[in-house]
Amino acid sequence: MQTITIDWDHPTDPKPGRERDHVQDYVATGGLDGHLWHGVPTLLLTTFDRTTGRTARTPLIYSTDADRHIVLAADWGAPEHPAWYRNLTAHPEVRLQVGGAVFRATARTACPAERDVYWPAMTALWPLFDDYRSAAAPREIPLVIITP
Repeated sequence: MQTITIDWDHPTDPKPGRERDHVQDYVATGGLDGHLWHGVPTLLLTTFDRTTGRTARTPLIYSTDADRHIVLAADWGAPEHPAWYRNLTAHPEVRLQVGGAVFRATARTACPAERDVYWPAMTALWPLFDDYRSAAAPREIPLVIITP
């Protein structure tokens, strides 16, 4: 069995634009600038890219339940799942930055009962998630639970 060495410390950031600016501000300030984005909490999710073998970092809106972080693979209502979601389904070990805290975690897709519980919490934070769900149909937007 081959061991994979993952470089969590040098991830690829989004393409130039708002998301990259958000990530760079978040990292440079230890989350002081960027943790709250348009009034909602965001985290930085780093996944192992299943195609390139590198790590990739993405900013996401999140909710919490005890020590769990909840995110949606909405991708603004795109017809396909975002790359970060496809990455974590292939390799569920991830890295999170939440404010100044950086830690490894494991991600998984929520079961239907969990989805029923957490979807309203996510749309309470960001009501546009319901619009993204309509735009993405027939794709079901995955709800992801991340635990340390």
